[in-house]
Order: sequence, then structure tokens, then C-alpha cells
Amino acid sequence: MNKRKAVITLLVTVGLAWGSLAGMLAMGWAPKLGLDLQGGFAVTLVAPDGTDADTLDAAAEIMRRRVENLGGVQEPEIAVVGDRAIVVQLPGVTDRERALQAVGTTGELSFRPVQGEYLESPAITDPDGEHPDGLDPETGLTILDDVTTEAYLPDQESIFIYDVDPAFLTGADITDATVQFSQSTVAGQWVVVPEFTEEGGEKFREATKILATYPAGDPRRQLAIVVDGVVFSAPAVATDVSPETGLDPNQVVITVGVGDDSQEEAEDLAAILRYGALPTTFERERVESVSATLGEDSLQAGLIAGAIGLILVAIYMLIYYKALGIISFIGLTVFGSFIVAVITLLGETQGTTLTLAGVTGVIVSIGITLDSSIVYFERIKEEYRLGRGLRAAIGHAFESAYRTNLIGDTVTLLGAVLLYMLAIGQVKGFALTLGIATVIDLVVVYFFTRPAVYLMGRGRLGDGGRFSIKGAMGKRESIEEGDVTDEEVTV
Repeated sequence: MNKRKAVITLLVTVGLAWGSLAGMLAMGWAPKLGLDLQGGFAVTLVAPDGTDADTLDAAAEIMRRRVENLGGVQEPEIAVVGDRAIVVQLPGVTDRERALQAVGTTGELSFRPVQGEYLESPAITDPDGEHPDGLDPETGLTILDDVTTEAYLPDQESIFIYDVDPAFLTGADITDATVQFSQSTVAGQWVVVPEFTEEGGEKFREATKILATYPAGDPRRQLAIVVDGVVFSAPAVATDVSPETGLDPNQVVITVGVGDDSQEEAEDLAAILRYGALPTTFERERVESVSATLGEDSLQAGLIAGAIGLILVAIYMLIYYKALGIISFIGLTVFGSFIVAVITLLGETQGTTLTLAGVTGVIVSIGITLDSSIVYFERIKEEYRLGRGLRAAIGHAFESAYRTNLIGDTVTLLGAVLLYMLAIGQVKGFALTLGIATVIDLVVVYFFTRPAVYLMGRGRLGDGGRFSIKGAMGKRESIEEGDVTDEEVTV
């Protein structure tokens, strides 16, 4: 390495580090914060005993797609834990109930013929004279949403109860669903338009042929659209529909309503239909909330701890290594700029969030990069004390020091990769920042620390006084014949 190459390498490295961070901040980018740093909530859902692993994996993927449909959620953390539990962490969520519905609602859709429509009242009875809430199991009637059995099901407002027969078709017969604002009424209303499979479309057409055989006004002409045991709507087949042809499946709409929350309800229902029903039911075992205030306090505490540690380390490095301490301090700013820029970029492109565990990883990484510098500085001292000239010691020491750092960082990187693969939850955040820091450390040592020490060793701070590099070398041994001087080495 010559002086010109060292200057160019140093300027490019510093420019990339500080420039990339400044550019991202100018664009308004910043690390996306996790649940424990910005607030949100986590919920643990438990499946029935005996649920197989494939079913849990499929359910977790459906939950992920539903949550992403909500918008405003930064990298939902959804993981299968143990034999039958799924843990969902949702940072930045303000509408808690809506999110809980998205992850916990089974989403089983069915189209069921109506046999009767009643006002919810104790006076409503089944054929055996019992109230729907106390049905005799032997009658074959139930209030549970079993698509193979006749049932009494409520509407969304729990005003009406519908007596429905087994389903004509289910959500498995739907390929997609979109949300539209229909102006078919004076007030207008939000509706969901499903798209059927070819087989599902034929099932729907055949169902409407049957319903069209009943006279207008007969409740049996209605088709109940049921989601998780709730009748969203029960439209009657139009009077112009012929029992011979049935209704075109492309004309089906599910009416949600006209209220303030109707658009969100329609979007959530469309997401459920689009991504499918969960393959099993889940019970909420635990819901944990983290307030935004508590998250902000955690972030501030982490930043304060990091700043204090950085200041103490900088003071120590300046006292012990003199001018080399300046290089290590500037190197920390280069290292920190790179790691923040990478985390920010991952947040913008991959949705990666920075958790408190990740902040811990960043703080720990300060020790990683300082350790690499110290290995190099100590090796320079060893070479100098053995009789080499200062410039020769600087050049010769880097090769052996970098090999040591490379071996150590490789072990750390392997540990971080294994931890990321095997861990769950926030431990992954620690492993991620640790792995990123390890790779950046090797880059900074080679492209910043090396040329910076090289240039400093050839300037006034090389051997110009007690604060110079030579001033930090300590007492050297006597030079014997054959020792290498500065002039005898080309670095």
C-alpha cells in the first residue's frame, strides 16, 4: 500500500459510511422499530391437541398475509412455538381488536340455504319446542357453524337468527375477493365481490336454481352468506332468476354495510376470503400489550447506555493508545454509520425491525470493532518492541492481526447465523445485528483502520511526541544486528 492508495481507500470508505447514512436520513428513512421499542401487542394462539406441524405452518402463513393486508404493521413476527402454539407480535398496531380478528378468526366461509328467519327472542323455538340456545343434540340442530349440519346462526348485529341448511359451497370454492363501494342504495354501501373457481361457480348456479323454485317472499328463497358462524347477509334470489338457468356467479356480492367501520370490515373479510380460512381453530392463551410510552422509554434507555459506553471506551482508548485512540473513535463512527444504514435499508426493503435485543446487539458490536482495533494496535507494539521501526511495525503487524480478527469474527458470525436459524422472537434481532456487525467489522478494519494507521504513522502523530503512536508503544528492546528499520520495508 502506498500513500495515494491509502488516501483514496480511506476517503471512499468514510464517504460511503457517512454519505449513505446521511442520504437515508435526508430521504426520511430511519430504522423501523420493533414491538418493545414503539409499542404494540403480542398474542399467543393455541391450536387443539394433536394439530400437526404442517397445519400450524399453514395457519401462520395465512395469518401473516392477513396482517400484511392491514397496513401500518412493521414486520409482524409470527412463529410456531412448541407443538401447538403460534406467537404473533405486531409492532405499531393501534387498532388492537381488528388485528386480533385478522390473526384469530378462522375465516370459514359458506353459502347456506335459509329455512327460516326469526327475531332473536326466547319465544323462538325449534320443532321440539326448545329455545335455540338449549337445543337437544338428538334433533340434529345446532348453533355451531358446522357446514354439514342444519344450524341456527345470528346475523352481525345479533338481531335475527337464521335457520340454515347444510352449505351448498364453501370458501374453498373461491379464488379471490375484492372490495367495492356500491351505490345501489341511496346511502351507498361497502360490498365484497368474490371470484369463484370453475367448479364453485357451477355449484353456486345449481344452488340458485333450487332457491328460485320458491315463491317471492318465501325465506327459503334466501341464500345466507356465513363467515365463522355469523350471517353477513342473506340475499334473496331475484324474481327474474329462472329455476332452469340459475344466477350468474359473476354477479354475487356480499353486503357489509354503510357504517363508519364498514370499509375496514369489508377489507378484512376480503382478506379472509382471498387468503383462505385457517386450517384449524385457535384459542387466545395470552395477549400482551406494550404501550408506545414504554417502548420509547426502552429505546431511550438503550441509546443512553450505548452513548455512555461509547464515551467511556473513547476516553480509555485515548489515554492508553494516544493518537491511535483517535483512529479507533473515528472508526466507531464509520462502523456505526454502516450498521445503522444497513438496518435502515433492511427495514425499508425487507420490513426488518430493530428490537431492544437488536439494540443490545449493536451495543455489543462496539466491543467487537474495538477488539479488532486493539488486536492490531497490540501487534504493532509487539513488533516495535522487538526492534522493528515504527513504519515497518505498522505494515508487518496488520497481516497477522487481520488473520486473528478473521478467525475470531468467523466464529462469531457462525454463532450468529446458528442463533438466528434456531432462535425465535426477539433473540433473532440480537443474532441479526451481531451478524451484520461482524461482517462490517472486517470491512472497517481492512478499509479504514489499516490505511488510517498507515497514514498517521507517516505524519506528525507517528513519532512526534508523547501523544503520538510512538508515545503509546512503550519501552522497546535493544536493537540487534539484522533488525528491520523503516527504510528496509515497503508497506
